[in-house]
Amino acid sequence: MSTSADPLAALAGLPGVAESVNAVRKAVDRVYGHRVMRRRSNEVTSEAALRGARGSAALAGADWALEEVRRRTDFGAEGEPRTVGAALRLTAEAGQLLSIWRQSPLRVLARLHLVAAGGAEGDEGVGRPRQSGEPVDEPLIGSDLPLPDADEVAGRLDGLARLLLTGSEAPALVTAAVVHGELLALRPFVSRNGLVARAAERIVLVGSGLDPKSICPAEVGYAELGVAPYMAALEGYASGTPEGMAVWIAHCGRAVELGVRESTAVCEALQRGAA
Repeated sequence: MSTSADPLAALAGLPGVAESVNAVRKAVDRVYGHRVMRRRSNEVTSEAALRGARGSAALAGADWALEEVRRRTDFGAEGEPRTVGAALRLTAEAGQLLSIWRQSPLRVLARLHLVAAGGAEGDEGVGRPRQSGEPVDEPLIGSDLPLPDADEVAGRLDGLARLLLTGSEAPALVTAAVVHGELLALRPFVSRNGLVARAAERIVLVGSGLDPKSICPAEVGYAELGVAPYMAALEGYASGTPEGMAVWIAHCGRAVELGVRESTAVCEALQRGAA
């Protein structure tokens, strides 16, 4: 990452990033301008939350059809049901944490992990960054991406929190992409890091004012683009090179655009009376 006074803003100057930022802004403006949003925005928000949770769970290995997620209630069983349940809980929780995020991002991350893990404070490894020697259960992130040790994780989390609390002139997409990428690269918790990273990205996009009603589920886009491109773009972020960072930010931008497309389809269905 850049060593400038505002490293997040510096990333906005990377080749192709401005184009991604502009494309996202135009797409978001279009869906917010849809006539359905004037009367039924709460319904669009609820549907976007459900579809976003489904997308995030798919990236975590539980690729269920939307209607399956909609009708099921048994999310306590081990395996895929617990993953889907974790994604649904996180989506519901994220909207309650905006004010805390602005004061203490690390506190919010701990809360998100607690919610994702479905445990209680004090449970082994839940709601706190992993300690030295603790393994990480994140099966979709392979061995090609080095796992930072606990000391590096602590230092980089503190650095990320300082960046967020200091504030930046960076576009919301850039900040959200960095939060998402950093959490995936660090894998600061013993499990559920992907789910937490995507929920944190959602908080940034909503809290920044880009998507205040949370109707642009990037998680839908990531799932549609696929796991392999997601991981390839993450490797670009983890490389720390300008080219790699630009690829990751562009990937995040494309995911938001696809999330906008999903919610636009929801708006159209509501307008026709079909949803």
